[in-house]
Amino acid sequence: MDTPAGHERNADQIAFWNGTAGQHWTDRQPMQDVLLAPVSQILIDRARAKAGERILDVGCGCGATTIAFAERVAPSGFAFGIDISVPMLSRARQLAPMGLPIDFALADATIYPFDPSSFDLLASRFGVMFFAEPAVSFANLRRALKPSGRLAFACWREPRENSWMMTPLQAVYRHVPKLPQLGPEDPGPFAFAAEERVQRILGAAGFKQIAMEVCNLTLDLAIGRGLEAAVETALEIGPSSRALQGHPQDVHAAAKSSIRETLAPFVRGQAVPLPASVWIVTAQAS
Repeated sequence: MDTPAGHERNADQIAFWNGTAGQHWTDRQPMQDVLLAPVSQILIDRARAKAGERILDVGCGCGATTIAFAERVAPSGFAFGIDISVPMLSRARQLAPMGLPIDFALADATIYPFDPSSFDLLASRFGVMFFAEPAVSFANLRRALKPSGRLAFACWREPRENSWMMTPLQAVYRHVPKLPQLGPEDPGPFAFAAEERVQRILGAAGFKQIAMEVCNLTLDLAIGRGLEAAVETALEIGPSSRALQGHPQDVHAAAKSSIRETLAPFVRGQAVPLPASVWIVTAQAS
């Protein structure tokens, strides 16, 4: 598998998203797109993409948001998705409808040579929290925006605000050691949880009029398919999956039983809804 060249400090993330994690997300793409659809809808609404605009979608993964943006700006606009994951980007290319004004690049957005001042909007759904030096990355991305360009991205708020991830993880912790605690500047799913840090990073990269909107919502871990589907979601994606990596099958089985027991009180018909919370971050290029 040919992985993209990248900023030297992003090497760990490139390896991670081209390993088991990237393949899991690719395999679960239909389910993940449904699970995260409430976030995608909020982001697309706040981004205000218009016909004829050029959109840059960073960390586009399997392409759901890139495709949605391309549909918004068609026929005269253009959506460009960039990601470091070979399997996820391959799926994005498979899913993109023929004739849609869309393209993808396998690359690290930190160093990619974007045409200067060529995009109207920089957008991302959970694709920007994994840069090792985010101010450097966002400075490169800002140069790709027109002077009138704008930014809109979604990132997770604090773990305590995201029970949909943390409730299964606490069940897993009955059986395995806790994951290493990340430092406040380390890349990861909660790297942009602190408002002060996001403001500081974007300000250092040259963005103006930075605003952060709290969006509380509910995510259905089961995506309408019942308790067992919710358990599988917790086991295959996110911190519970990472905590169980490398542990023997009997530990996986015990953790699965604990997750099932923990999630059972949340079952509502065929849904297993749990609280989630994101920031919707917006800013201007200049």
